[in-house]
Amino acid sequence: MIGIVDVGGGSRDIYGAGVFDYCMQEGIRFDVVEGVSAGSANGIAYLCEQPGRNYIFYTEYFFRKECMSVRNLLRTGSYLDLEYIYGTLTNEGGDYPLDYDALMRNPGDLEIIATEAETGSPVYLQKKDIERNHFDFLKMSSCMPVLNRPYPWRGKHYYDGGISDPIPYQRAFAKGCDKVVIILSRPKDYRRSPDKDRRLARLIPARYRGARKALASRAFLYNRQLDEAIRLEKEGKVLIVAPDDISGMKTLTLDHVMLDRLYRKGLKDAEVIPAFLQDR
Repeated sequence: MIGIVDVGGGSRDIYGAGVFDYCMQEGIRFDVVEGVSAGSANGIAYLCEQPGRNYIFYTEYFFRKECMSVRNLLRTGSYLDLEYIYGTLTNEGGDYPLDYDALMRNPGDLEIIATEAETGSPVYLQKKDIERNHFDFLKMSSCMPVLNRPYPWRGKHYYDGGISDPIPYQRAFAKGCDKVVIILSRPKDYRRSPDKDRRLARLIPARYRGARKALASRAFLYNRQLDEAIRLEKEGKVLIVAPDDISGMKTLTLDHVMLDRLYRKGLKDAEVIPAFLQDR
């Protein structure tokens, strides 16, 4: 079995969309797909077999004020309108609906990671529990702290999965994969600094102390997981696909030229995947 992990990264993860589009074009099938934040949207489009879908989201829909704007923040308390992105646009009848039937037909296993706000613990959400026109899991996994209020679901509240399990490659190994591809949206030599995360953590409401604690320590977890993945890469068990340069792109950078360039870099960098998978 082979797995793939997309760690997300906001608009930077158009790079991951490029990697998945290459895999679809080449007919590369993964048995397990692990998606975090924006990576969950990339992964689900892959399993729906909809190449090019997320490129449209990153380069067109995300520029709409309905998707992200100060107006949204003032009206709802959330800068990103997750209901618009993963509801209005994504449901049947939307601008570009996900193919739910194709998702359920696909034998590939999908797991989406979110963070329970109250405890700060990771929550692993399964494809079999996704309902037609109810893509709550994508909203939960992509709910960025500070920019968004935590997403409510079944009596609890959730934040971005990258807070509690930023590079969940061990989940793929636990499901029986012997090889795992990891998509990063930053260069492989990038290491997180805890300072920014600690500052942001203080802005999370005190009642979500678990998420506060998890965000404050995210840098240490991310860096440790990445170092472990690099060690496994040397053993031939992991392939890390990461851009060599992101030209200063931030999490919510909206620049058509930069986005297109990073997408095409993802398409190109993914060319190393077939050789990695053949060496089994």
